[in-house]
Amino acid sequence: GLLASVSLILIAAGGFVTSTGSGLAVPDWPNTYGYFMFSFPTSKMVGGILYEHGHRLIASITGIMTIGLAVWLNRVESRPWVRRLGWLAVVTVISQGLLGGITVLFLLPTPISVSHAGLAQLFFVLVVSITVFTSPGWVNWYGRNDATVKKIASDQPLRSLVVALPPVIYIQILVGATMRHTGAGLAIPDFPLAFGRMIPPIWSAAIAINFTHRVGAVIVTLIIAAVAMRVLERHRNRREIVRPAWLLLAIVVAQLTLGAWTVLSERHVVINTAHV
Repeated sequence: GLLASVSLILIAAGGFVTSTGSGLAVPDWPNTYGYFMFSFPTSKMVGGILYEHGHRLIASITGIMTIGLAVWLNRVESRPWVRRLGWLAVVTVISQGLLGGITVLFLLPTPISVSHAGLAQLFFVLVVSITVFTSPGWVNWYGRNDATVKKIASDQPLRSLVVALPPVIYIQILVGATMRHTGAGLAIPDFPLAFGRMIPPIWSAAIAINFTHRVGAVIVTLIIAAVAMRVLERHRNRREIVRPAWLLLAIVVAQLTLGAWTVLSERHVVINTAHV
């Protein structure tokens, strides 16, 4: 749980780096202006350097904690697949660090920057998953018996929806990352319309990316609504899935609001980062 919280802070720090245009505030890597990362003077951490170097420090702490988690799981966890997830998290966080370094050394190429953003979200999901899989509720099946398990597992429409939802959300994340790293966030300057119309009357690569992200938001919202309705209709007595269903609805409403606010505020740094 602690690592999941730190990972979320890391993603927020990375969001601030992009939102403030501080990606190259520290031009070298893995050092910071020639200093070993942890020996860089705090007096020099100003402006964009604060965001970029702070991001690196949090990333290093996250990496150390991830290695610690994998080692701990290897000692105390009896389920091999959970232990493997721990080591997969280590590989992921190391890969993420390397991508971050390459992003700086090659002067923020869009494909690498988007990959860095996308892998960050995968790492966060992986850590949250490990948190869930090691929780008392998961280990004890949330008090379910075989009949309850079969009832939920046999709900094919619900299974299809929840299997489809993560990849759809992830595609939306990648489109959003592409939009951020190509500077297309305000290619369509109004909301909810596009240049005053439902469909943009003019097109460019930036407008196409922006509009695709908006369409993706509608698709994600509809699938989440369908999941929540199915859960509340068929499994309302199972708190372990009812509460996440309500949480999904709340989060998607907040996300849509932040997305609209990002446009209307002309990409205010805090709002833009909160959307990430």
